[in-house]
Amino acid sequence: MEYTSAEASKLLKKLIDEKQNILSMEGKTATFKAALGEDPESVRPEYNFRQSEDSLETVMRKILKVKHAINVFNSTTEVGDSGMTIDQVLVYLPELNARKQVLYNMASLLPKERVAARFMGANNLIDYRYANFDIDEVKKEYIRVRDEVMALQTALDLVNSTVKFEIDVD
Repeated sequence: MEYTSAEASKLLKKLIDEKQNILSMEGKTATFKAALGEDPESVRPEYNFRQSEDSLETVMRKILKVKHAINVFNSTTEVGDSGMTIDQVLVYLPELNARKQVLYNMASLLPKERVAARFMGANNLIDYRYANFDIDEVKKEYIRVRDEVMALQTALDLVNSTVKFEIDVD
């Protein structure tokens, strides 16, 4: 069946939830307690190890297939005209966002800024911090990086919601 990346992610979450439900039920029914003098058969929960194990193996194989298909899709599908595949963009975006934050902080500085005074006895010293770069140049670079982040995110969203690929989960 064909899925978009967004649909495949939802399918993967559903399968992981199914796996957790199997494990949870197994945890609740694989062992049980009975009070002294109580008939253990009257409180024994229904549990079948083989059935539980088979269900778990089936869902885990489906998870494997979905994750593999997503990985292949991410490593072979290009994002817009970026020249990068999805997996490259997913590595590049956090780096670009970190650089954007540094540029934002630099662009927010004043050319000359008074910093907190240091008190040393009766002698008050005033310190200034000076920008050692062209703030306007940094602002332009910040805007360029910000726009690149937005363009990549938009292109990635488009690919994830429109491009389909085959996943055989049966």
